[in-house]
Amino acid sequence: MIKKLYLFTVACALMFQSLSAQENFKLMFYNVLNFPLEDAVPNRLQYLELVLNDYRPDLFMVCELNNETGANTILSSLQGINSDYRSAAFELNTSDDTISNQNDLQQLLYYDSSKFSLESQNIVTTIFRDFNHYKLKLNTISQATNPIIIDVIVCHLKASSGTANQASRLEMIEDLIIYLDTFPLDSNIVLAGDFNVYTNSEPAFQRLVDTSNAITFIDPADRIGSWHNNTSYIDVMTQSTRTQTGFGGSTGGFDDRFDFIMTSTNMLSNPELSFINNSYKVYGNNANVQCYNQSINSSDCAGADYSFTIRDALHNFSDHLPVTLELQTNQSLSLKNVLIEDNIIILGTNSVDNILKLKIKASLQNSLSLSVFNNLGQVIKTIDVNNTIIHIDTSQFANGIYYITSSKFQFKPLKFVVTH
Repeated sequence: MIKKLYLFTVACALMFQSLSAQENFKLMFYNVLNFPLEDAVPNRLQYLELVLNDYRPDLFMVCELNNETGANTILSSLQGINSDYRSAAFELNTSDDTISNQNDLQQLLYYDSSKFSLESQNIVTTIFRDFNHYKLKLNTISQATNPIIIDVIVCHLKASSGTANQASRLEMIEDLIIYLDTFPLDSNIVLAGDFNVYTNSEPAFQRLVDTSNAITFIDPADRIGSWHNNTSYIDVMTQSTRTQTGFGGSTGGFDDRFDFIMTSTNMLSNPELSFINNSYKVYGNNANVQCYNQSINSSDCAGADYSFTIRDALHNFSDHLPVTLELQTNQSLSLKNVLIEDNIIILGTNSVDNILKLKIKASLQNSLSLSVFNNLGQVIKTIDVNNTIIHIDTSQFANGIYYITSSKFQFKPLKFVVTH
């Protein structure tokens, strides 16, 4: 009888966990403005790091990435925040081979590997720039029997106004539509990019939302309209963050919605993977109508959501603002991220010479491995925790700033400084 009662209790607990499970994921797309070759603003990377550390996206999608060095630099910065970050393979643009072969603007995806696995990646060629397709699987408990797939497509459509450029954008989208015609109708697809469209009536945008498509896209912001120079859409404007020259990129102030994260219609109400209503945001945009045609770090763009520090970093890093969206699943992840701030603390000062002392909560012994990163995001040392007091030998470390993280438990990196 006792055994049956125990099994019943366990079954009920598992059923309740299944019914109540919910995991959220944070997405961010960012036009990183010719990174890293654009050097009008010294040490631009520090401003990107501030943004990434503040938002901490689970999927970070970028365009205007120049080269593999830049790709690895961003990955190192992300891994300084969370060692679980990985990137897809960097690939040069191939679509421009017949017109210029400059290969100077690429897309890429970074992801939290504790939550997602990269299953494959592919290129969709067009007349101008590639679409980059990344197939990801959620790391859920039931992934072997019920895999949840998300297809992420990152793009950068032809820029500038005029009928010729509109036609180029439409032709690029037509190539994407042909590619998507082979996808299952219930696919979970995220399309993120710098679309460079001035209004929803532009043919390229209309083609994306055409309900006759096998895959139809929707705007999670639900803010479709004529965006250009229209203050009614100030809340979704993303470009330009600047009014003065000398920073690189475009000027002219805040007046366009160029950057998007869209999803397939299946993600509107799919309990296994859907976007969260009202979670679409333009990061750094306080929806202040006074911000129209102003620089994003001006007092005219102030508001409760994004501080001057954040807006100034965005202004200095790029002429675009990032866009963000949150997804949710009703499945449980196979690896729980446990918040353990205050369970690992530095004893004494965080400025050390030869020895750094850590105090570890007793319950974390023998189940924790720590990684020490330098300021370039390189792993310098790994430590298996087998005691409540840990001594880390820093005598051979170069002077500088270091971070301690864990691949199993997510917490704000512990920072210490070596000064010999």
